[in-house]
Amino acid sequence: MQAPRRFGPLRDRHSRPYLLTAGLSMMGDNIEHVITYWVLWEVFASPWLVGFQVISHWLPFLLFSVLFGGLAEKYDCRRIIQVAQLLFAAVSLSWGLLFLTGTLEMWSACVLLVLHGMAGALWGPAEQLMLHDVATPPELPSAVRLNATVKSLGILAGPVVGSVLLLLLGPTWGIFANIVFYLPMTLLMVRTPFTGHVRSGHVHRERVSLLDTPRVLRTVGGDRVLVGMIALAGLIAVCVGASLQVAMPNFADVLGAGEEGGLGYGALLFANGVGGVVGGILLEATGILRVDVRGAVIAAVLFGLTTLIVATTQLYAVALLALVVGGVANLAATAIGQALVQLRAPDDQRGRVVGVYSMIGSGMRTGNGLTIGGLGALLGVSGAVAVGGGALMAGALLIGVLIALQNRRGAAA
Repeated sequence: MQAPRRFGPLRDRHSRPYLLTAGLSMMGDNIEHVITYWVLWEVFASPWLVGFQVISHWLPFLLFSVLFGGLAEKYDCRRIIQVAQLLFAAVSLSWGLLFLTGTLEMWSACVLLVLHGMAGALWGPAEQLMLHDVATPPELPSAVRLNATVKSLGILAGPVVGSVLLLLLGPTWGIFANIVFYLPMTLLMVRTPFTGHVRSGHVHRERVSLLDTPRVLRTVGGDRVLVGMIALAGLIAVCVGASLQVAMPNFADVLGAGEEGGLGYGALLFANGVGGVVGGILLEATGILRVDVRGAVIAAVLFGLTTLIVATTQLYAVALLALVVGGVANLAATAIGQALVQLRAPDDQRGRVVGVYSMIGSGMRTGNGLTIGGLGALLGVSGAVAVGGGALMAGALLIGVLIALQNRRGAAA
């Protein structure tokens, strides 16, 4: 593979608008969370509904990612992305109408939460296939990394922008304004010449089914690197997942960071997101980690280590630094894994393989809620997060060792 240009996708007239509009859509996703979660707590104050918010967001990834990946292989990805973006916008519009008319009920809130999760799951595989099509092959790893970076920026900026909209416009007009963030990518899909299939030249002709998951896993089972990266994504999701964000109030209290909502607490919450953004820029500028198994394993081990440090340290400054470094490591591990999966997936199954990666890497975050809840009841929240960090380190090292041993056996044979 030729040496890619630093920040090459941002210099390309096709890749640049694609990456930037993806970041805006991710920002809209998180703005909606800020506004709707606040209203739902104000109206219902239901812990059950809080749990359902997490499940409804990630369970569609677990159940439908492979199916949606098959659709991305079979149909024009531009249209699938437009459908997903319009579904995001329709959900925001529906929230706004319910807020405006005062007719919000528990059942309607649950329906909209599920539809929002379905929009995200539908968007994912088609968005990755389009990225594979828009970016030139030498610059695909860079494009995947920058895509993760701009999405991290959207995740980081979403709560800020959402809070501003909530403060200035109120929840009703704030959620209406959020529709605007989904329009740039929707409109870009009208004029881009790429379909998700231009470079590969392959369009899936067979029937798409929910039963594709085991068939795809059997097909790619011989590629130890591909299987290892899918397993590593699942390990990160189950062991750490969203536990750092959920446990942040607990860490702030343990570290003496002031009252909840204070500057110290906010800095902890902000640090991990900053790490993802700054880390993506630094990794792109320096190329310090190669796009290979070793790079993914090193990043995953570092993410586990920093998670363990955050959960066990009594020093606020150490926790803050560990969260920043952990954000860098998390982005690096997921971006390298995603790039390897896209590069190694067979052309005739790329959408479904990316769907499996999304199913495991995103859908298994549902399991992280169960693990932190069960272990938290036994060991406390900090103890549960510490166990997750340690398990991630051990599991990532094991995956790296197994792949290395299999490679040696293959070379010897």
